[in-house]
Amino acid sequence: MTDITLLDGGMGQELIHRAGDRPTPLWSTQVMIEHPRLVSQVHRDFTQAGATIATTNTYAIHHDRLVGTPLENRFIDLLTMAIAEARVSGATRIAGSIGPLEASYRPDLHPDATTGAAKYAEVAQMLAPSCALLICETVASLEHAESVLRGTSTAGKPVWLALTVSDTDGTRLRSGEPLADVLALAKAGAQAILINCSAPEAIPAALDIIAGSDLPFGAYANAFERITDDFLKDKPTVDSLTRRRDLTPQAYAEHALKWVDMGATIVGGCCEVSPAHIAETARALRGAGHNIV
Repeated sequence: MTDITLLDGGMGQELIHRAGDRPTPLWSTQVMIEHPRLVSQVHRDFTQAGATIATTNTYAIHHDRLVGTPLENRFIDLLTMAIAEARVSGATRIAGSIGPLEASYRPDLHPDATTGAAKYAEVAQMLAPSCALLICETVASLEHAESVLRGTSTAGKPVWLALTVSDTDGTRLRSGEPLADVLALAKAGAQAILINCSAPEAIPAALDIIAGSDLPFGAYANAFERITDDFLKDKPTVDSLTRRRDLTPQAYAEHALKWVDMGATIVGGCCEVSPAHIAETARALRGAGHNIV
């Protein structure tokens, strides 16, 4: 029997499905204002499904993502709202989510490491007092990894580094750089290393590599079709992507069990992974004799 930490699933996509709104560059941020308490309901549903960690709805709350929008001056308000929504989840731990600056999957738009570190530090220091840990999500390049680890190191909380890899080559970051090249940074600045927001089929090759870090490791995949060229534009919206029909809760749970068989002790879901997927993953883990912690 292995102790497994079960993360929650994809907050942004779940909110879009429930609210019925068209996605915008703000992703799920605007929902907290337009649909009060919807975020907390999604948190509770993931916890009831078996997740032991609630990941705050703060992935896209950065000054640069809010510039030019009606929410430009509500940076602190939005962080405060997201933390409050997570507190009522019932989960045993809250993880403060820190997404990429500028846009997801666009390491070419990411600022230099020193500039990025200061921006990440601002978010990390605001999240830290209310969170058990910080999770740096969808890290797509070495420079991104360096800057977010430098920034979060100022907050005094455990940091989990979640890297996104090519959907067709799990040995490479989205930047094209070798995944192995990030291990030294992870070992110096993180308490766990994960693969996130990547095709589940790409994850085994990535786990083979990050297992060499000697840190606790794991994965949480997305359930999108392959990332399209249309998505890789400035401030993309998720309507450029298509949900996979073949990745049922049962199919997703089978992937997660394979990751655990490879030594993963942290699993969960990313975009388009619903409470039903997490519930089936929890059932499968317990059925295989594992203990969810």
